[in-house]
Amino acid sequence: MSRTNTAPARPPAATGDGANRWVVLVVLCVSLLVVALDATILHVAIPSLTEDLRPSSTALLWIVDAYPLICASLLILFGTLGDRVGRRRILLLGYALFGIASAVAALATEPSVLIGARVLLGVGGAMIMPATLSILRAVFPDRRERATAIGVWTAVAAIGAATGPVLGGFLVEHYWWGSVFLINIPLMALILPLGRRLLPESRGTAGGPWDVLGALMAAAGVLGCVLGVKRAGAGDPILAFPTAGPLLLGAALLVLFVRRQKRRTHPLIDMRLFSRAAFTTSVGCIVLAMLALVGLQLIAVQYLQLVLGLSPLETGLRLLPLTFAAMAAGATGSYTLRRIGPRRMVGWGFVLTAAAVLLLTFMGQHDRPLLLTVGFVLLGFGLQTTLFSAYESMLSEAPQRSAGAAASIGETSYQLGAGMGTALLGSVMNAAYAPGLAAVPGVPEEASRAAANSLGEAYQVAGQLGGAAGGALHQAARHAFVGGLHITLFVSAGLLLLGAVMARRLPRVMECPVDVEEAVEAMSAEDFGPDDSRGSDERHGPGEPRGPHESGEGCEPVRRPRPTEAAERSGLAEPSEPRVPATREAIEPAGSGRPAH
Repeated sequence: MSRTNTAPARPPAATGDGANRWVVLVVLCVSLLVVALDATILHVAIPSLTEDLRPSSTALLWIVDAYPLICASLLILFGTLGDRVGRRRILLLGYALFGIASAVAALATEPSVLIGARVLLGVGGAMIMPATLSILRAVFPDRRERATAIGVWTAVAAIGAATGPVLGGFLVEHYWWGSVFLINIPLMALILPLGRRLLPESRGTAGGPWDVLGALMAAAGVLGCVLGVKRAGAGDPILAFPTAGPLLLGAALLVLFVRRQKRRTHPLIDMRLFSRAAFTTSVGCIVLAMLALVGLQLIAVQYLQLVLGLSPLETGLRLLPLTFAAMAAGATGSYTLRRIGPRRMVGWGFVLTAAAVLLLTFMGQHDRPLLLTVGFVLLGFGLQTTLFSAYESMLSEAPQRSAGAAASIGETSYQLGAGMGTALLGSVMNAAYAPGLAAVPGVPEEASRAAANSLGEAYQVAGQLGGAAGGALHQAARHAFVGGLHITLFVSAGLLLLGAVMARRLPRVMECPVDVEEAVEAMSAEDFGPDDSRGSDERHGPGEPRGPHESGEGCEPVRRPRPTEAAERSGLAEPSEPRVPATREAIEPAGSGRPAH
């Protein structure tokens, strides 16, 4: 029986030598770092920006929220567009737009100009983020190498988000608020020609016209949901029209989008991806992990600055152990995934993060540096472990032709989880904090109501009152905030443990899809006899020969049965990415003369 090779040839750049792949990874990580930095670097510049531009409260809200709102809403649009017209092309356009928008933002003299620049930054970020992950999926076809690459990718994302406030605080302290945008320009000027020269072009194999209406429906639906969630997180009543209206409209548009994709011959997103338990579970784990993290991060920053009295720069430095732990988790993630598999890696990552959150409940009104450092290290390592394995499982479950769509789903889940975390944990914090200021001796009722809005406002009211009443309000606000923080931490730990239970639906072992062409080329012609269909799935012990790639400890080799002709016609088969045994012995014919291992 002759061997039939069903895997299409990949672009040369994607199958080049190992050095080229890792250089591509460096370029992708630098571009991701810039986008991740921009998501958090502006926060510490808000006081200086407000003093200079004098924006209204509404304008200030849009200056802060325009970037994440626009970026989240356009991820699906640009992710699926990249699958059709080329992911490298979309990425390079995103670089150019991001650099131009950064220059406009840095030189803005009016709030409206800065809001417009932030919108353009969001568009550029939406073009860059899914393209980096989908190109990574194409450049690293072997799952074991891809796991290492995704570990680096997720660690870089954590570094960018965590170092944004530190870098922003330094720039604002030594220069002016516009410098937080200005640093993007030389980075984009460097990475644009490098990306044009080094990055391979890749696209999906889906035919048919691009569904423009569906892409706009998805963008408007995600925008409505994220906007409604952010308003709820800001304290607006959930049933008020400015909150409920966008939420309901966004949810309705997303439902219509899903129905439209199921009916179309050439959908933007193949909804059959969600019929795969591993894919759906991975997306859910990303949402839960971000839901728990972002709300905690915001509350932790308030605790460090307002309760412990640290400066923004000192706050950023206190959070650095979390960043270093995340880097370590990303660097060791590929090895850990091969050893213990996705199910245990995601599950134990959630459990470790929940343990770190419960440890932080011992925080009080006084500084305990050792406790905070240990808690942040465990939190960073556990959460990064969870996110790495969830992203890797999600991307590996999607066929290469749908890499852009899968990446955009993952990034949208990330943004939705972050928004819901701010809303949910912020609401829990407010509900637990406000009752503690209801009856402070000597404080008027009107002052108590104003102080219940936030800890920062409570300090302002206490300063205006002065005397014994002001001191009592100040102390009561600190005590109520710490008590509310503890309750919020318990809620967050419960969500994380729920994620650990959800992770039980993930595969126990890491399956390794290997490109058939790559496997065949790695073998000499005499390795194949007249009967090469044995397909043994035997597990090999450590140190025994492996396939055409590096050792796959903990990596389960599987063979996907040859799809029937009817299945190929229906589109259910994925001939472009067959799963074949990862071991050399497993694809050799019986009686080939090779010694048994």
